[in-house]
Amino acid sequence: MTEPLPDAAPPTKRGVEYKGAPLDGERGPGLGCFRFQLIVLGIVVVLTPLSVVWNWPPGVSAVLLFVVLGLLLLTGQTIIFLLRLVAADRRAAGRRRPLASQTRTVGELEDADATGTPDTGTGDESSPS
Repeated sequence: MTEPLPDAAPPTKRGVEYKGAPLDGERGPGLGCFRFQLIVLGIVVVLTPLSVVWNWPPGVSAVLLFVVLGLLLLTGQTIIFLLRLVAADRRAAGRRRPLASQTRTVGELEDADATGTPDTGTGDESSPS
């Protein structure tokens, strides 16, 4: 086996890749773009069935339906991108301990094993049940 490089980041703090390169939040759609997409989607979703009730030409209703489908696809892709940004920010910040945790988390135990530090334990694991 090969030993990891001493200056290499632990595998839990790796960068998130997007299209083969590290994810950069400045290159993709932002929250304002996403909000605009949701507003337009909400309006078109309400307007599409109303166009049928108001007896608009069938071509207009069909176009509205296709616009809804396109906006659903676009909005879904945007939210996936934004969620990946949030995940990248959290990974860059490192591991966080749950507020009510009295014991070490699995990730902290894995990090301790990777660095070779002994497991001292912070919880009450040694007491008999």
